[in-house]
Amino acid sequence: MDILTNSSTSAYSDLFSSLEESLSKMLSIIRKHLDMDVAFFSEFVGGRRVFTAVDQSEDATVKILAGDSDPLEDTYCEKIAFGKMSQIIHDASIHHITSNLAITDVLKIGSYIGVPIILTNGDTYGTLCCFKHSADGSLNQRDINFLIAFAEIYRDLYEDQIKDSSLMDEVSEKIRSVLELDLWSMHYQPIYDCRANSISGFESLARFNTEPYAPPNIWFSEAAQIGMGERLEIEAIKKALSNINKLNNNTYLSINISPEFILNGALVRALQNINLERVVLEVTEHSPIQHYQTFHQQLSPLRARGLGLAIDDAGAGYSSFQHVLELEADIIKLDISLIRNIHMEPKKYALAKALCAFAKATKCIIIAEGVEIVEELNVLNELGVDRIQGYLIGKPMPIAEAVAHTYHLP
Repeated sequence: MDILTNSSTSAYSDLFSSLEESLSKMLSIIRKHLDMDVAFFSEFVGGRRVFTAVDQSEDATVKILAGDSDPLEDTYCEKIAFGKMSQIIHDASIHHITSNLAITDVLKIGSYIGVPIILTNGDTYGTLCCFKHSADGSLNQRDINFLIAFAEIYRDLYEDQIKDSSLMDEVSEKIRSVLELDLWSMHYQPIYDCRANSISGFESLARFNTEPYAPPNIWFSEAAQIGMGERLEIEAIKKALSNINKLNNNTYLSINISPEFILNGALVRALQNINLERVVLEVTEHSPIQHYQTFHQQLSPLRARGLGLAIDDAGAGYSSFQHVLELEADIIKLDISLIRNIHMEPKKYALAKALCAFAKATKCIIIAEGVEIVEELNVLNELGVDRIQGYLIGKPMPIAEAVAHTYHLP
């Protein structure tokens, strides 16, 4: 079954489910405040009045369901929305219009109050209405104003939903185009072994070749927001691994994934037929893991096949040490925010020193990310960092350039 289709559908379902929940809460407040039997939002569609959301008392005489509809011209809604009838009907049985409408008897309407829902472009969307089965002479302009306020809230929610849906469609189409037209590539950034004075591995990083340009984090963030995160991350891993045999046999390839796609089994499925002896999985410290036991269970068969595990971005967030303790990784990567100007900031030095000490005590390899200047490198050598990654050694490059490049410390 297509992951892209399923995940996008799920995102849309979540969007509409949230709106429905908000409408139900509003209608309950409205109905109880006005002491009515039924409150509902309606939409005018194809010449019919469609109930989009309904709240009714337990002893309501006639049960109405969301999705039920009637010919628009036969309803109170149409007449109220287009000014053919007053917005308050104290006694429907004696009103000169409602007493002759069949819907009065069908819904057992005794008294009624309603207001139109007007969109910002001036179109009439539908109505917000309430009725009870008995006459009610207490309904007044204050109650109309109360309904108007909620009708405006409904309008805003509806239009926000339309904007969100349009944005989801736009982002979904953009990502589909990138994947189908292959408008992206993988770059490879070298990881330098300070002890062996050689390249020990490469980290794979996605680059999107589109106009206008957007950085990779934006692409992956937007994909996650619309339910396409799994598809994009798994495709990136497959694309990165397609070049592993072009790298020196003594080097490994580092790939990135969000913890949720380890927990749901997506990574295991993607790596079924891959030789993992030269592959390291980087899991970011920024992404929370709710169930570490499940995380280890999912990774266990991959680890048994040789997959290495690295904690990415260590030192960047408040939960670094918990993350480090729980993951039992082979590699700890110090985040660029910790490395930048480490030679001038004692607090960064102290935290990096603690992480390095932990790594050595637990026989982990420590890698410093984002190393750009010699002064930073000198401090990292003093701390005993095993490997470095950053522009001081090399930027992310296409595979051909990464393989051909000559690497050395300044």
